[in-house]
Amino acid sequence: MEAGDVADSLLSGACVLFTLAMFSTGLSDLRHMQMTRSVDSVQFLPFLTTDVNNLSWLSYGVLKGDGTLIVVNTVGAVLQTLYVLVYLHYCPQKHTVLLQTATLLGVLLLGYGYFWLLVPDPAAQLQQLGLFCSVFTISMYLSPLADLAKVIQTKSTKRLSFSLTIATLLTSASWSLYGFRLKDPYIMVPNLPGIITSFIRLWLFWKYRPEQDRNYRLLQT
Repeated sequence: MEAGDVADSLLSGACVLFTLAMFSTGLSDLRHMQMTRSVDSVQFLPFLTTDVNNLSWLSYGVLKGDGTLIVVNTVGAVLQTLYVLVYLHYCPQKHTVLLQTATLLGVLLLGYGYFWLLVPDPAAQLQQLGLFCSVFTISMYLSPLADLAKVIQTKSTKRLSFSLTIATLLTSASWSLYGFRLKDPYIMVPNLPGIITSFIRLWLFWKYRPEQDRNYRLLQT
């Protein structure tokens, strides 16, 4: 096996490992919901949007014939669907959750219908589906910026997860390199914001250290 093939295999393995580690951070929320039999302090939309994102990238991986994309997003879709179902089970306001789920799934089905029925050319399908997945992933990575602004305002990082930040950084970096190796901008470009926002979070953890967070809360009381 040539050196380039070994590097590609290692990079592919890193993408799978880091991404699954990032997805598994939701297991703590799953345990919390099962132990408390409630959804207090657990956000639903990240589960749902990540699930839709996984299903979109799974379609792209199948169309492209990329085993790494297929494996990662199949496992990711299964995990996120599990999180969604458990949240739905313990959520007291099921109507809102079901409405959000139906809306995003409807958008996903409409997208599938468009790509598979109205765009018969496989090359055009791959290009347009890649663009859709890229835009969706970028919006997911940029959506927490409001939380980051809140962290700066409160001078507290208690709403941030350090382990998720590290997992997101490693995942985004590995996928950016993977996309670069494949010369696939639809994989490389949307992961760059994940790297940037992860470094911003790490800077916030450094700026607002836990002891400073405690002192700030004491001053507030």
